[in-house]
Amino acid sequence: MLGLELGADDYVTKPFSPRELRARIKAALRRSAGEMPETYRFGDAEVDFTRCELRRAGEAVEMTPIEFKLLTTFIRHRRHTLSRDRLLEEVWGRETFVTDRVVDTHITNLRKKIESKPSEPQFLISVRGMGYRTNLAPD
Repeated sequence: MLGLELGADDYVTKPFSPRELRARIKAALRRSAGEMPETYRFGDAEVDFTRCELRRAGEAVEMTPIEFKLLTTFIRHRRHTLSRDRLLEEVWGRETFVTDRVVDTHITNLRKKIESKPSEPQFLISVRGMGYRTNLAPD
């Protein structure tokens, strides 16, 4: 109780389960990440988070839920390099068992939807041996 009075955000008493600790850490990270805007623009694309919709040049682009979640993750961590493992954890979750090549397939599909030239990406850049660097800065 004293910790909370001194400014702590949360605490866990012993004994604790690793699952509860992980959930509390994720909740704290979500709080620290701040609010996502209702819409986010980059290039000729606009992402509407309330409608779960991507528009390019004003036209709606059909996306799968995984593609939208992946795009949202990239926007939340814009200009950062994200490893395949990190993307797997954030988009698919720890309990899902898929290979990291699934990430590559979805990145290829996502590039086709957000890049003007998917073969020469400017928003989702491959970083050899590391993952993907995002360049989704608003215009």
